[in-house]
Amino acid sequence: MLAASRDPWLRWGWVTSHVDDIWAATRQHVELTAIAIGIGLLLSFPLALLGRRWRRLETPILSATGILYTIPSLALFAILVPWTGLSRTTSEIGLVSYTLLILVRNIVAGLDGVPDDVKEAAVGMGFSRSRQLWRIELPLALPVIVAGVRIATVTTIGLVTVTALIGQGGLGQLILDGLIRDFRTPLVVGSAMSVALAVVADVGLAGVQRLLTPWSRSRSRSRGGGGA
Repeated sequence: MLAASRDPWLRWGWVTSHVDDIWAATRQHVELTAIAIGIGLLLSFPLALLGRRWRRLETPILSATGILYTIPSLALFAILVPWTGLSRTTSEIGLVSYTLLILVRNIVAGLDGVPDDVKEAAVGMGFSRSRQLWRIELPLALPVIVAGVRIATVTTIGLVTVTALIGQGGLGQLILDGLIRDFRTPLVVGSAMSVALAVVADVGLAGVQRLLTPWSRSRSRSRGGGGA
């Protein structure tokens, strides 16, 4: 048997006495993530539609969002703090910036993946450009778009922990506290809860995708039956 460590990885006494703190950190983590993804989608849709409508804009838009994505998070926060302070605004500007490339690229890819014959049929039925977009193209592009949302969400959940360095880190605050105090329990709890949030969010969004695109399941079953 291994001897018990004087500083175990997880002290359940600390966990049970800090349930309220853990729940508050988890709630803040979810709020920061949800706000970032929501704003990211609001910005990404018009950018993606612009790039798709006028193809000469697609490369500059993807390049600009790509540059934002490559800026290290700590450097980006350092640039923003003199202007927006150690605030939620600072953290959200950074988090939203990292969602744009993923979301814009997947929205464009999803819309480009709609078969030409489907779009031609919509035109033949007298659909206007906007009606064709909302009634035909976006529903068919949903699997690719939701896949991008899933990637952006999981990525953002991980990045939120970094915002603890400016006092807005949710579960990252537990991790930072554990590192500063050389106390493993809050570090383990914060890390485990972050991973759990990412898994729950990914599975939940996968379920939403299945609900919104029932025809995808039918197509998969028909393909499986055809190969039997």
